[in-house]
Amino acid sequence: MHFFKPKQLIPCLLISSIFFVLLLITSCTNAKNEAPVQVAVFQAEKGVGASSEDLLVALGAAEDIKLSVTRITSDEIRAGKLVDIDVLVHPGGSGGGQGRDLDTLGREAVREFVRGGGGFLGICAGAYLATNDYPWSLNLIDAKVVDRKHWARGKGVVVIEFSPEGAEFFNYEYEEMMIYYGQGPLLARREWDDPEVPNYESLAIYSTEIAEKGAPEGVMVGNSALVRTEYGKGRVFCFSPHPEMTEGLGYMINIAVDWLSAAN
Repeated sequence: MHFFKPKQLIPCLLISSIFFVLLLITSCTNAKNEAPVQVAVFQAEKGVGASSEDLLVALGAAEDIKLSVTRITSDEIRAGKLVDIDVLVHPGGSGGGQGRDLDTLGREAVREFVRGGGGFLGICAGAYLATNDYPWSLNLIDAKVVDRKHWARGKGVVVIEFSPEGAEFFNYEYEEMMIYYGQGPLLARREWDDPEVPNYESLAIYSTEIAEKGAPEGVMVGNSALVRTEYGKGRVFCFSPHPEMTEGLGYMINIAVDWLSAAN
């Protein structure tokens, strides 16, 4: 019968211990990777439009990222419920309605959430909300809204032009894309003026326009349609148009959510 000598046993025990530690690390890493991204879509009686349903459909169709999607109200935000969330989404509707519903304490809670490492996704009204241009703004991006007087300039399909970084971000092989526009903000590309609010990176600009209801022509083209920035330890992404309301473009929402969640 063969017996291990002590000097033979020690290396075997050491190898077994190392293997166990590596197995434990791998298991923990896999568990972390499998944990879904916690996404909360803002909900309010006033300020949130029907496009939020399209947004939920787009989020539910995510393939390359595992999501757990819920709704969240201003009362819950003020009560500290954002602590359990990775990405907060403010959908289309009315930026002023959503901002006023949050009230001062709610708006500060959202800023603190992003500042601490959370992600903020603003779509149309949510993009208005993210600017620093209104009393109810969240001041997450140093952006002014061009031609505020004619914000209700009409709805329809427009063309946006990607920057090289924008095309790469969305893995899009063309320079231009047709997308539905629902009177989202024309984010100014002029010199930023607030040192307390982060400047943004423009990933796409409008290359065609809608100028109805008295809105002047020649204003929309050239202004930012898709922007992103970092705010404290967190991230902010804004769509002025509606990919979730454009056939075949819902995936863009989930790419943005994936990028936003990477800040955690």
